[in-house]
Amino acid sequence: MILIIVNELTKVYQVRNRKKTQKEGLLGTFKRTVGKRRRHQQITAVNNISFSIDRGETVGFLGPNGAGKSTVVKMLSGILVPTAGSVEVNGFIPHQERMNHAMNIGVVFGQRSTLWWDLPLSDSFDLLKIIYEINPADFDETLSWLIELLELGPIMDQPVRQLSLGQRMRAELAAALLHRPPVLFLDEPTIGLDIAVKQRIRAALKELNRQWGVTILLTTHDLRDIEEICQKLIVIDKGQIMYDGSLSHFREQFSGNRVIRVALTDLNMANQLVQNLPPHVIHVEQDGPWVSLHFNQMETSAADIASRVMNQFAVMDLVIEEPSIEKTVAELYQGEVK
Repeated sequence: MILIIVNELTKVYQVRNRKKTQKEGLLGTFKRTVGKRRRHQQITAVNNISFSIDRGETVGFLGPNGAGKSTVVKMLSGILVPTAGSVEVNGFIPHQERMNHAMNIGVVFGQRSTLWWDLPLSDSFDLLKIIYEINPADFDETLSWLIELLELGPIMDQPVRQLSLGQRMRAELAAALLHRPPVLFLDEPTIGLDIAVKQRIRAALKELNRQWGVTILLTTHDLRDIEEICQKLIVIDKGQIMYDGSLSHFREQFSGNRVIRVALTDLNMANQLVQNLPPHVIHVEQDGPWVSLHFNQMETSAADIASRVMNQFAVMDLVIEEPSIEKTVAELYQGEVK
C-alpha cells in the first residue's frame, strides 16, 4: 500500500537582493554610491519531482548540499507549502491538514530539538503524552519499549541540557515515536555523532521498522546509514531526481567495477593466477597468497570468475566485495556515470 505520494512537486523561493547603484560624480572623475535598489530573484529548490513510498519501506534520500533534500522533507512534514504540485502522506495533505498530519508523523531534525531544555527527560515525555493525547496504558507500554531499545534508562531524570549529543539524539528519536506514528522523517539524525552512537541508532531504526512497520524517510550525508537501514534509494541533485529505486539495483546500474579477493594455498599458485587471468579481469593486485581481481560486472559475473578460479586453483578463501556506494554516488553527482 502506498503511504506517500509526491506528484510534480515544485518549491520556488523568492530571494531579496540588495544591489548598489552608482552614479558618475560632478567632475566625471569618480563614481559614488547614491542608493540601494531592492530586487527579487527566484530560486527553484525543488523542480517538478514525483515519487511514491510504500507503507513499511525504509528509504534513503541522498543529495549534495543545496540539492533540495531538506526542502522536500519540510513539505512532506507540512512545514513548507509547495509552489506547485501535490503531496499526500498517509491520506493527509500536509500543509492543509497540519494538525491531523502532525499526529500521524514523527520528525527528527539533527540540528533542532523538540525536547524542553531545562526539564528532566521524563518530564518532556510526559508533556508529549498530553500533547499527543496518548492513552496512559499505551504510553507506558511504548515508553518502556523505547527506553530499552534506545538505552535511555540512566538519563531519564537528567535535564535535557545536560545530555551529550548522542544521548539527546536517542531521546529525540524516542520523543518522535511516543505516539507510534506510521511514518518517520529523519533529517541528518546521526550528524556529529561518534561511531558507537551511530550504530546504536541504526540498530534501533531497523528494529522499529521490523517490529512496528514504521515507514522511514532518511536524509543523510553518511552513506553507511543508507547501506545499513534502507531498502530503497532516492538521489536528488539541483532539485531534480536522478535515481529512484532499490539500493541493490542502484549498485547494479551505476557501479561498474567489482572486486573478487582470492586466497590461494601458496604463493606459487597466486603468481600463476596473476600470469593467467580469467577473461574480463581489467586490473589485478597481489599481496602474498591473496589476489584481488577487478572486473566490470556489465561484461561478466562474479560467479563466472569465481568458478574459473576455483576450477584451476586450490582456493582457501574467496570474498566478493560490493561496489563502493560512496564512490558511485559521488560520480553520479559529477555526471560521470550514465
